[in-house]
Amino acid sequence: MALEDAKSEIDLAFTRRELRGLAFENAFGGATSFLRRRYTKDLTGVDLAITGIPFDQAVTHRTGTRFGPRAIREASALQPFDPPFGWGTDPLEEMAIVDYGDMAFDYAKVSDFPDALTAHIRGILAAGPGVISLGGDHYVTYPILRAFAEKYGPLSLIQFDAHSDLWADDDLTRIDHGTMSYKAVKTGLIDPATSVQIGIRTHCDDYLGVNVIDAPELHRDGVEAAIAKARAIVGDRPCYITFDIDALDPAFAPGTGTPVWGGMASWQAAALLRGLAGVNMVGGDVVEVSPPYDHALMTAVAGAHVAHDLICLYHWAHHRK
Repeated sequence: MALEDAKSEIDLAFTRRELRGLAFENAFGGATSFLRRRYTKDLTGVDLAITGIPFDQAVTHRTGTRFGPRAIREASALQPFDPPFGWGTDPLEEMAIVDYGDMAFDYAKVSDFPDALTAHIRGILAAGPGVISLGGDHYVTYPILRAFAEKYGPLSLIQFDAHSDLWADDDLTRIDHGTMSYKAVKTGLIDPATSVQIGIRTHCDDYLGVNVIDAPELHRDGVEAAIAKARAIVGDRPCYITFDIDALDPAFAPGTGTPVWGGMASWQAAALLRGLAGVNMVGGDVVEVSPPYDHALMTAVAGAHVAHDLICLYHWAHHRK
């Protein structure tokens, strides 16, 4: 069946009729929506929407993550042929998933961006589906969290990252990817006592009560211990999962703006995400994929796998049969 489909399927981003199902379009051809899902703004009957946030004007070092959503979509063309390995379920068959396209915004009015992003996510949530976002730099998570907190109240945050993003900054008009978590705590979007950061390996003066599994602890105590600790911290509360690709060591994800050595291997990240199956995930994102600094699409491929696993986690929480 797959071989026969491969002979005729092309540009499924525009031609596919069903919102469910695997895809067998040649990985090297056609329009590159995420996982070959249909591009549409019609959210009728949709379980989960994928949207791109091509914004990188909050970075402290290298720009380029505005190209992240496009690169992640291209890399995801390798993945929709089979059910995801190791999950035991098939979210592409069991959920109606669409690619909602990228957020539109005026790049020359940066101060308008945060409210525009919150409104973008709010509009999708109001229509019913969950949302997984493709960044973009890590600042984008803060306006996204505002929309989720409007719907769910203060969230538990699971943050995979090399950096805590807890730099002190009480000026809410500043747009800085190093202060995303600080603002989220200070404005009550997340509950620090039930939130956890995994993979941290840069200095932080004050974690503001957020729990931390830093990279040395992860390497010393192992993945299973980190999974157990994270699950105990979050419990069954509504949680949002944000994955900064620099949580991975630069050997596995060179294409990012602020790389830090000593990070996770890709196998550790995969095991951690699968070990979180069953948490009450309401949304998530993958951010900081910067194609200008990538090599052989390594970082984009990693980002596409993370996003696919976030879909799996959402599926486990809401639609698993």
